[in-house]
Amino acid sequence: MQASDTAGIVRSCYDAFFSQDRERMEQLLAGDFTFTSPQDDHIDRAEYFVRCWPHSRALKDFRIETLFERGDEAFVRYRVTRVEDGVPFRNTEFIRCAGGQIREIEVYFGAEEKRSL
Repeated sequence: MQASDTAGIVRSCYDAFFSQDRERMEQLLAGDFTFTSPQDDHIDRAEYFVRCWPHSRALKDFRIETLFERGDEAFVRYRVTRVEDGVPFRNTEFIRCAGGQIREIEVYFGAEEKRSL
């Protein structure tokens, strides 16, 4: 896989998530996909759609700030805002691709941004 393919796959993943395009996301996630975060320990593809997919509706104003890639791996830092309270925050994700699909996502939660008074 070329590095440019990795960036395209990663961007497509976020586009599918935030536009709630489940069909596209199902095409992007490999059959042996795993998702890990401070709240999820290597959950599989089916569990990802149960636990994580619904969160797409609770977030807005998504923006990739940094995307580093090397071969079939990428680190992404993004900024997003919670719909419920308008609080923005940043997360970092490590994504591993293979065969044109995403095989693994590891999420590292960031801090909420401080609001100015």
